[in-house]
Amino acid sequence: MSSGTRRPVEDAVYLLPLRRATVEDDDVRELAGYLASVAQVLPVVVADGSAPSVRAEHEDAWGGHARVVPVPAPVAGTNGKVVGVLAGLAATTAERVVVADDDVRYDADALERVVGLLDDADAVVPQNVYDALPWHARWDTARSLLNRAFGGDFPGTLAVRRAALGPDGYDARVLFENLELLRTVRARGGRVLQAPDLYVPRRPPTVGKFLEQRVRQAYDSFAQPGRLAAELAVLPLTVALARRGRTRGPRAAAVAPATVAVAAILLAEAGRRRRGGTAHFGPTAALWAPLWLAERAVCAWLAVLWRVRGGVPYAGTRLRTAAHPVRELRRRAAGQVPSPVRGDTRGEAA
Repeated sequence: MSSGTRRPVEDAVYLLPLRRATVEDDDVRELAGYLASVAQVLPVVVADGSAPSVRAEHEDAWGGHARVVPVPAPVAGTNGKVVGVLAGLAATTAERVVVADDDVRYDADALERVVGLLDDADAVVPQNVYDALPWHARWDTARSLLNRAFGGDFPGTLAVRRAALGPDGYDARVLFENLELLRTVRARGGRVLQAPDLYVPRRPPTVGKFLEQRVRQAYDSFAQPGRLAAELAVLPLTVALARRGRTRGPRAAAVAPATVAVAAILLAEAGRRRRGGTAHFGPTAALWAPLWLAERAVCAWLAVLWRVRGGVPYAGTRLRTAAHPVRELRRRAAGQVPSPVRGDTRGEAA
């Protein structure tokens, strides 16, 4: 990312919440180079919840390009990423904030555009696209395409106006933290802008992390009851239709699964063709949709089991709530019920 003759963006900051158990030299060097390029466009704040020794090495690697803010360990039952974001917000006064995971890789044009879109919105949701495509990234891309077909994806980055969150920020006692943030903005009367044509690269996760996320991502659907019901229905409905068709022979038994697979591919292809997506998602990307749908059909039921057991395990704690309904957040914003955010999370993190 080269700054060229660009002027620094005013009243904006790039916020990276981070927590790592060990120092990975190659990753630290790569991230240092990326943060140096971001710093040419926006000041960078890293809200680092790593152990002090790890944080010190991080600061040595990118301290000249980023302000590193220490973040204490999150209290039980809270999402460490949100605690980090709240700590980062407390450390800066910039009104426009680009929040991004450590695998997101903006270029200068995308940074300027996402911040500029906040002139007419209170939160902006870009579209992530993997910058490399091992098998598990192709698998997960199908999720993005299906989300695009139904309105918009949930990327690892967004931009938000500080004022749109209010003085208490957003609740850290949730798993689906981006949805909680966006719902908090809407509950306070703010405008959320989906930007499916603003493509921001991200690095694919390791295979281990990808596998770890399967049930956890399915648990997010508890925040969207209609979606959860549809996902839970896929497996029993497909099995029931296949059994019914079996009485008519093997070919008839295969009709139901084949119909579901074709429908998933067509929906994913519709998402791929939306808002210039064909330039960023390969021609075979939609063919992975049946695999993702089969995964979700199973993992949705596993998520129900975690719900019965008190919530999904996450980073050493357990989270029961995926995200709060907008109506509850509206009551909080109106002062009809007390907000737990300040006392339970931000006060711990700041």
